[in-house]
Amino acid sequence: MAATTAEAPAPPPPPAAAPRHAGLPPRIRMPMPIQTLGWLSRPFPFIERARARYGDTFRMDLGRDEFVVMTDPADIKQVFTGDPAIYHAGISNIILLPFLGSKSVLLLDGAQHLSQRRLLLPPFHGEKMRRHVDLMTEIAERDVAAWPRDVPFRAHPRMQGVTLEVIMRIVFGIDEGDPLLTQLRTNLRTFLDASVDGRVMRKLLFHGPVKADNKRIFAAVLDPMNATIQKVIAQAKRRDDLEDRDDVLSMLLLARHEDGTPMDDTELRDELVTLLVAGHETTATALAWALERLTRHPDALERLTAEVREGKSEEYVDAVIRETLRLRPVIPFVGRKLQEPQTIGGWDLPAGARVAPSIHLMHRRADIYPDPAAFKPERWLGVRPNPYTFLPFGGGIRRCLGASFAETEMRAVLGAIVRNVSLRPAAPVSERVGRRVITLVPGRGAEIIAS
Repeated sequence: MAATTAEAPAPPPPPAAAPRHAGLPPRIRMPMPIQTLGWLSRPFPFIERARARYGDTFRMDLGRDEFVVMTDPADIKQVFTGDPAIYHAGISNIILLPFLGSKSVLLLDGAQHLSQRRLLLPPFHGEKMRRHVDLMTEIAERDVAAWPRDVPFRAHPRMQGVTLEVIMRIVFGIDEGDPLLTQLRTNLRTFLDASVDGRVMRKLLFHGPVKADNKRIFAAVLDPMNATIQKVIAQAKRRDDLEDRDDVLSMLLLARHEDGTPMDDTELRDELVTLLVAGHETTATALAWALERLTRHPDALERLTAEVREGKSEEYVDAVIRETLRLRPVIPFVGRKLQEPQTIGGWDLPAGARVAPSIHLMHRRADIYPDPAAFKPERWLGVRPNPYTFLPFGGGIRRCLGASFAETEMRAVLGAIVRNVSLRPAAPVSERVGRRVITLVPGRGAEIIAS
């Protein structure tokens, strides 16, 4: 009898191309002011209803701009892996120009962005971030020791204080006891408070970012901070131990452009303020949401506390962080502006279209995250996040430079908290999503009780 051989299984068929559509994606059928009001007042329910009615891709009008909201993983992958010469992100951040400055990596596109990003990447390497864990923990434990006991308090402002101290010490490189520390703390807090003040934002929207920058509309807020930052930079330049220091400013002073030139003072200032804006409010808000979610899920809080106090691996801490960022993303969208026409998800989009992968809607897809509204850190145990379905830090070459920094800081701060206090919610009802300009925050400030 002749021997038989098993045939190799046929390769899977290639994924079907997205169906072609006529014209643009459907547009939310209500006047622009009503759409804007709905988005500002109840952002998540508003876009959830839009998706239920119009599908995975739809157009939404916010203020003067129209956004193509995307929620399909294949479409988001196309945006994140697309040619950066076509998918511009810097222009989407132009509203921040008066505060960050024209040399901020967040406002650059193309070759300029890649060049500046290359300079900023080394200080945020995972190994370098781990060197800062002890200092992050020390700052957090000092703050926790001053928390009120057995009375309700708002955790969000406390987390803002912690993240600001971390940035001043680790990013700006100001040592404890340095006379500049108090001055920098005061000026940075004034600037950060102003940046989320409704009156400031109304001025910005009225004048527009370019005019506001040219006319120095916000000089009263920016000048004191800029003067102090220049003192910090000048002081750092006089150090003879830059190569032995781990703070971000010292590493940026040692960085060199491709032609061998160092970063100038304007570049240094703009990137320091960028790291401040990107790393202060966002990380503080994520920490506040983590505490708000944990205190309403006692099983998760108990497990986290036990594993931290027993010195077990950080796997569950990381699962809590990821589940918090999935369920309560701090930023709702990722933005790109098309420089050329593109076909995405079968839709033909013109040059100038603003595409906006929705972080919230992606994180609530039941086909990817079963029981998507539930807080279940265990869903992340042994699971590696997919870069096209888990988007808290954006994606592609524009993925947040400080992602490793933020995760390291959250790990250190949450550990310091649950090691030193027991937590419970100040009220049984979950906090609604509120808004601080572009960040989505706990509506009551993450009220908790520590004992």
